[in-house]
Amino acid sequence: MYAALPRDDLDSPSPDRAVLAAFAELARSTGEGPVAELGCGPGPVTAHLRGLGLDVFGVDLSPAMIDLARETYPDLRFEVGSMDALDLADGTLNGIVSWYSIIHTPPQDLPAYFAEFRRVLAPGGHLLLAFFESEGEPVTPFDHKVTTAYRWPLDALAELAAQAGFAETGRLLRAPREGERFRRGHLLLHAAEQQP
Repeated sequence: MYAALPRDDLDSPSPDRAVLAAFAELARSTGEGPVAELGCGPGPVTAHLRGLGLDVFGVDLSPAMIDLARETYPDLRFEVGSMDALDLADGTLNGIVSWYSIIHTPPQDLPAYFAEFRRVLAPGGHLLLAFFESEGEPVTPFDHKVTTAYRWPLDALAELAAQAGFAETGRLLRAPREGERFRRGHLLLHAAEQQP
């Protein structure tokens, strides 16, 4: 079961915690609106973001993951939903975190996801993408315990997001830690004032 797979440790200092903290600071600086973790799984990142002072809720396609998240974090809001067809009005969100949740999206389908992210973000709202980086190679599929996943070059993913109306705020690339296979990429972006 996916929930039993090892997850990033957010309980000790790490570059991952630092990038989430940077996202939270940016989101708090631009408004009071809600933040969504899309593809939240069993909810630990959603809970971490709430601990950073955000008004946050989680969305996941899997009812089993949402049930587990609700059981583990009963004081947080979790909803079943698809990242590419969110039940949210335009410009509703102040921020979106996609923490390794786009990795299973086939590359040809990712523009539709980014368009949906852009639709639900308020102008100036922030987007944090966490993903496996391809180390200079083109988009590269790899075997993941759940289903096929994809590693992305940082520049290529940033360009794809730019085409959907996002501007880059910053990026972080970190080396794999013990037990990890690949480098990790993080992109901090914000919604442009005008859609392209």
